[in-house]
Amino acid sequence: MENLNKVAKITLYFWIMKVLATTLGETLGDLFSMTMNIGYLISLIIAMVFFLIVLFIQLKVSRFYAALYWLVIVGTTTVGTEISDFIDRTLHLGYAIGSSILFGLLLLVLYIWHIQEKKIVVYPVTRVKVEVLYWIAILFSNSLGTAFGDFLSDNLGLSYLYGAMVTAGVILIVVALHYFTRINAVLLFWIAFVFTRPFGATFGDFLTKPIVKGGLNLGTLQSSMVAAALLSILIFISVRVERGKQPELETSSGGATLK
Repeated sequence: MENLNKVAKITLYFWIMKVLATTLGETLGDLFSMTMNIGYLISLIIAMVFFLIVLFIQLKVSRFYAALYWLVIVGTTTVGTEISDFIDRTLHLGYAIGSSILFGLLLLVLYIWHIQEKKIVVYPVTRVKVEVLYWIAILFSNSLGTAFGDFLSDNLGLSYLYGAMVTAGVILIVVALHYFTRINAVLLFWIAFVFTRPFGATFGDFLTKPIVKGGLNLGTLQSSMVAAALLSILIFISVRVERGKQPELETSSGGATLK
């Protein structure tokens, strides 16, 4: 019997939900470390335990479950937020060095993946060995995106709006390269995956920051609830669309490989 796919198809809905998942990860991370004031190390431990629990369940199930998959994504974004803050504010290495470390770790995982499998496929994923590499790469991607977004605001002094414009610009370039060039789709996937992280975090800042700073001042708990509700609605819609088999919504070829 052929193994069933375990991961989400790369569609327009995927990228919208990715942004919302990163928003939720950002607000949850800030809820633990700042609002609850339990410190970055304890926050990292809590986020890591949650991530490992949902990842264990994800690896054990035999097929793709949308809600479970996105819970793992939220776990990686929350852990990514805590890892970035831990490197900067506890280890005092700064976001620039932190970004460099995380970028190197991401490249290492992708290199190991390529060496072992001879190619990198992000959809479909049917074997546990490949799925483990997939999730490690996603964890480092989200951590890198967090650190890079903080680097733009803290080190370069860009406002949340300008930071969002920079990351949105990169995403638009990736979209243009996907449609108008022959650059490998999976390479572009990982670039987009990294840069949607700080873009989603900007939406989180918009929800949580004071009104005088251009935010809605909802607080981390309320913002997390808003992001979770929006993500849940989109998961429900995407499942219905997939069941209705509407392939015109796809934005990239699911079977693309990096050779």
